[in-house]
Parts: sequence; structure tokens; C-alpha cells
Amino acid sequence: MNIVSLFSGCGGLDLGFEQAGFKTVWANEYDKSIWDTYELNHPDVKLDKRDIRAIEPDDIPDCIGIIGGPPCQSWSEAGAGRGIDDSRGQLFYDYIRIIREKRPLFFLAENVSGILAQKHNKAFTNILYQFKDAGYEVTYKLLNACNYGVPQDRKRVILIGYREEMGGIFEFPLESNHILTLRDAIYELSDIEPTPVAGEVSKTHPLVPNHEYMEGSFSSIYMSRNRVRTWDEPSFTIQAGGRHAPIHPQAQKMIWVEKDKWIFDPNSFKPYRRLSVRECARIQTFPDNFLFKYNNLLDGYKMVGNAVPVLLGKELASKIIIDIKQYQNFGVCHKLRRHKYPTQLTLFEPSSSFA
Repeated sequence: MNIVSLFSGCGGLDLGFEQAGFKTVWANEYDKSIWDTYELNHPDVKLDKRDIRAIEPDDIPDCIGIIGGPPCQSWSEAGAGRGIDDSRGQLFYDYIRIIREKRPLFFLAENVSGILAQKHNKAFTNILYQFKDAGYEVTYKLLNACNYGVPQDRKRVILIGYREEMGGIFEFPLESNHILTLRDAIYELSDIEPTPVAGEVSKTHPLVPNHEYMEGSFSSIYMSRNRVRTWDEPSFTIQAGGRHAPIHPQAQKMIWVEKDKWIFDPNSFKPYRRLSVRECARIQTFPDNFLFKYNNLLDGYKMVGNAVPVLLGKELASKIIIDIKQYQNFGVCHKLRRHKYPTQLTLFEPSSSFA
């Protein structure tokens, strides 16, 4: 089952779909610092390196599905939150433009939780209406990746659309009762000392690829809250920047001083350091044979942090592939049902459908 990937990044979502049984045949990524990593790990995929706004639907091969995560910075609660007023936020419309023209059987779009904020209500509603107008039944949900086999608290909005003739909607898989932890993800690396790097990476780690961490000072913003989780907890969210990478669980939890001020415990039995790129990649459920290519360490953190966790992608893709096979065999998404949906969206609900 051939799929196309837009805003591909290093290809975490692509890999998850491939593990579920799909085949990525074409991808698009405009950030040149990512190209080497994508092509190294997806050698059989045609990578189009142009700005998506310059790509015509005829440039893209036919496919059964389109996946991708349009840039999220415009919708982030941590940033300015300009949403659709930001040129990056408007790239969501190019995603819709290609969906409308290619008419795949399904699509999946991923974005940050901030897209559901009340101030973006009008823009998000318009996005859903455009998907509906293009002929899709859309379901969206705010997911925490830790409920789907990922050892990390990571809340993201997932939108999945099925073409109307499939006769149903996507229903999100049940959440797991078993939460994986930092011990599950990275404990076996704890005896392998990572390499501290200030900026440029001069040489690779002798034992573990990408096992470098950013050294240097910590900003007052970083020190405004605890950044340490224990071995028996899931990680904090892996972000797209080395400066805000979580602290390795070898250290004691930070000490609260006053509002928005924490300090490192001077009696910690092990030193405080940021997680390495490889440790972050494991928490994002990338396999160790997925290699990240970069000269500047910050590019490594960026690629890992912007990715959709591989196993989250696989969980969603596994459900999609079942629905597609049922549609192909029975002419309808077996066991899925149509609903009469409300005309007004109620945002921040656990799961919503839209038509």
C-alpha cells in the first residue's frame, strides 16, 4: 500500500507506517539540514526537496494515503501562537490543497496541542470544513504518546480523514494500561558515557551513534521548573532543541526554591547533564539502526524532537490498514459507523468527529 509523506522531517512517522505494512514512495522536506538523514534511512524513497508551495499535485505519485505534520511552531503554546496568521501556519492549506487534488483513500495530519486553543477556534474549524469539502470524514483527538507505547509524556493532536465513500470514520485505538519508563528506554545506555559537545560535532561516538549531549549553561527559563524525571517515570516531552532537552535520570530531582525557580541538588550523587541525541531518539522510539546525520548538534536534537514517535505512528497505521482492508473486502469500513455530527466544534474534548 503506497503512501506519500509531506513535511516529512527525518521520517519518524514514515517509519511507523512502514512498520505497519505501508510503503512510502515519495516524500517532501524543505529543510536541507534533514536531507542526509532522511535519504540515509529511507534509501528507496524519492525525496522532493522543494518548498511545498512550489509542488503541483501532478508532481506527486498516486497513493492510497498521505501523511505528515505541517509546521507546528505557529500553533505552539510556548511560542507567539500566531496560528494561521503565520506563513508557517498557512502551510496547512497546502497540505489540504494536495489532499484535495490527489484524493487518497485516507490522510493523517499531526500537530501540537496548541492548535486546539480557543484563539485558534475559527482557523481550526475552517481547516476541518476544508477537509470535509474535499470529501473526507475527519476524526481528531488530543493524544498522549505515553498511552501508545512511547516512554514519554507527549501531547499531540492527530487528525485522520477517510474518503466519504469508505462509509465510516477512523476510531482511535484503545489506550494501553502499561506505561513505559526511562528505565525501559535508555537504562542499558547508562554505563556508556556520552560525549559532551558545545556546538559542532568533531567525531562520532566510538560505541553508540549519536550519543552526544549538549553541554553549557541552563537558562532561567529552563530553571523555572523541574527538568528531571526518575528512571521509573516516562520522560518529559522531547523538544526540538538541545537547550531544553530533559536532564538524564541519573541525577536527583531539582529542588524548588520559589515560584518559577528551581536549582540543581548540590548533593546529587551523579552530575546533571542533558539527554544525548541517541537517548532522545530512543525515547522517541527510533531503533538504534536509525542514524542521524549532522555537523551541528542542535540539528540532531531538532530532527529527533520534531519527529512523530515511531511507535505512535505504527499504532495508528496498524488501525488504518485494518480499516482499508475491510473496505477493500466489504466495500465499507466494517464496524465503523456514521454519525450526525454537531455543527459547532467543542474544542479540548478527548475525541471529536467532524462532518
